[in-house]
Order: sequence, then structure tokens, then C-alpha cells
Amino acid sequence: MTKALSRFLGATALIATLAAPVAFAPGLAMAQGASPFAPVLQINDQVITRYELDQRKLFLKLLRVPGDPEKEALEGLTQDRLAIDQAKRFGIRLTPAQLNAGMEEFAGRAQLSAEEFIQALAQAGVATETFRDFVGNGLLWRELVRARYAGTFTVSEAEIDRAIASGTVNTAMRLLLSEIILPVEGDPEAQQELARQLRAEIRSEEAFAAAARRYSASPSAGRGGRLDWTLTSELPPQIVELVLALGPGQVSQPITLPNAVAVFQLRDVAEDTTAPATPVELSYAEFLLPNTATVQAEAAALHGRIDSCSDLYAEARDLPADRLRVETRPVSEIPADVALQLAQLDPGEYSTALTRGGARVFLMLCSRAPVIAEGPINREAIREQLTSRRLALQAEALMEELRSEAIIKTP
Repeated sequence: MTKALSRFLGATALIATLAAPVAFAPGLAMAQGASPFAPVLQINDQVITRYELDQRKLFLKLLRVPGDPEKEALEGLTQDRLAIDQAKRFGIRLTPAQLNAGMEEFAGRAQLSAEEFIQALAQAGVATETFRDFVGNGLLWRELVRARYAGTFTVSEAEIDRAIASGTVNTAMRLLLSEIILPVEGDPEAQQELARQLRAEIRSEEAFAAAARRYSASPSAGRGGRLDWTLTSELPPQIVELVLALGPGQVSQPITLPNAVAVFQLRDVAEDTTAPATPVELSYAEFLLPNTATVQAEAAALHGRIDSCSDLYAEARDLPADRLRVETRPVSEIPADVALQLAQLDPGEYSTALTRGGARVFLMLCSRAPVIAEGPINREAIREQLTSRRLALQAEALMEELRSEAIIKTP
């Protein structure tokens, strides 16, 4: 293997963006002496040849893609055929300029030109066409998804606001999770259905632990699926994003992994004190209530009457000025007892854990936002990220639909 190609081998994340899980028919081993151009799989009216499969396998091995090389290669080639078929139906084509730019971008991740990268591949036995088709079909699929779905939804300003707020508080966190890992061989639908069933039925940590002992293939099964505290930086981003949306005890949607389907239960979440905290500014209200025997009921009734912190001004209209205080401060400047309570709240939620001067504090979090050190937030960049995330979900659903409707068989 050349030094030039070796420099590329850290860029395996691109595989995840150009490939999606696609089930395939087992038993594709070929008899010795068969033609390298004999078909090994038929997808509708298209075929995959042994030569294509062997070339894709070699290419993926050079990229050090995890898993069974033949399985991963066949899944990728199957998606390519389905994508090509759909692109023809919608009249979507790549221009030579688009394809060349895609190949240059791919090779650029190894600090090579496309020509240099092709030469390095050739020395390892991978044909130019294999590289070209790999990149081109991935681009074609993305063009198809954008053409079909980009105009079907909009990202609102409120969604951007929520993304800005949530993106500033989850960068230095530890998670206490439990897992159930369901192994997949071939079509993942049966295991996905089992995962959906488990999510619907599990209502406690004990129930999750029992299900993990019964179904999970992970080494953690003997511990009821329980994992130790884990830094978010050590987990795949899609898992972090999913479980951070859960409350303690809740179970995630099924997550499709290579050769498995997983569900997670969030047991606890905590700040990672070893990592630098992202500066956050909180807006909050302190409304003092008489600390009587019925104060908890009064606080609940108050929360039921209001929608936001601004509504508290009407509640305090005829009261002394010191009964209501609304503050906006960086977390570092908020009193420790107040900050501790606010850390457990989402905007619009309240706490009555604190007292002050014989009164009960109705503490409500109004908003959580980043402290902007320099320059404005690029809202359009955030809009594009949210659009790409939604398109990725649409792409996954579309590929699953195409796969279920296709006629896939061995010749």
C-alpha cells in the first residue's frame, strides 16, 4: 500500500454519509472458476456482478470500513442500483463538472488531487470506475433526496432558537445509560419490530434490565444492560442526540447500527467537570409566595395560569415590587443555590425548592442562551444543518421504502 493512500485511511466517516443499511439476500458465495462478470444479485432489472462486488470490497477494505467487507459492499451496491433507478425516474443526472468536483473533494480529504488518489488506488488494485461510481452514486442519491424533499418543509426561526439554546448546554456532559443490542443477520425488520415493542412495554429500570438479560447480545446483558458513566464525546453523535432528548427512565427510539439494532435507557445525566463549560446565559424569574401549608398547590395553580415568565408581571401587578424579580445573567454570576435548581429546568418549568425570608421562591427558567464572545450567530448555517438533518431522515425512510418495494433475488 502506498504512503499516499495510507494518509487517507482515517476518513472512514464518509462511508456513513454515502451508504445506508440495505438488506440483501444471503448465500451469494460463488463457485470457483465462475466468470468475474457473472451476476451475484439482481435488483429489479439491474444486476451486480462478481467483479463489481470484489472491487467494492477491496475499496472498502482500503478505507478500513468496519464489518464484513462482502456484506458492506453488497449493501452499498444495492443502494446504488436503487438510487440510479429512482434518479432515472425523476430525470436527475450528474454533470461531468459535479462528478469531477465530488472526486476532487473526496481525494482532498487525503490531501491528494483526484488524479493522485486514482493512481494510489490503482497501485492497490482498485479501478478508476470503482472510485468514480462510489462517489457519483452517492452524489446522485443526495441530489435525488434534495429534489424530492427540500421544498416540502421549512425550518422555522423558533427551531433555530431551540437549536442554539440546546447546543450550548450539552457539550460537557456525562451519561448513565443502559443498552439492549439486538443482533441483525440480513433483514433488520424483525429486530426493529422487537425494539419498538420493547420500547412500548418498558416502564422501569427493572423492566429494561430484565429485557436486556433476555434479548441483548452485548456483554453488558449480564448486568441488565447497565453501562458506567460515559462522556458524550465518547459516543456516536446520533446516539448522544437521541438520548439527550430523553428524561431519566425513558427509552429511546430504535437505532440501527452496523449488524444490530439498539435501544437505550437514560438513567442519569451529569455535567462533566473535567471539560470546559460553554458559557451560558440564563433568564429566570423569582416570584415570592407566602410559605403556607398550601404553597405547593398554589405554585402548581400559578404555573397552570401562565405560559411564560412575562405573564408573571400581571400576577405581581398589585403586589410589592420585591415580590417579583426577573434576571438575565451568565451562569457564573447566578447564586449557587439558584443555579443548581435552574440547571434541572427547561424553559417554562419551575421549582419551589428554595425559600427566602420566610417566603417560598417560585423559580421559573425563562430562557437559556449562549454567551456570544465575538460576532453574531450564523443563523443560516444553523438552518442548513437542521435542513440536512431532516433530509437525512427522509433519505433513510425513502431507501427503506425502495428496498421493500424492490424485487431482489439471486440469479
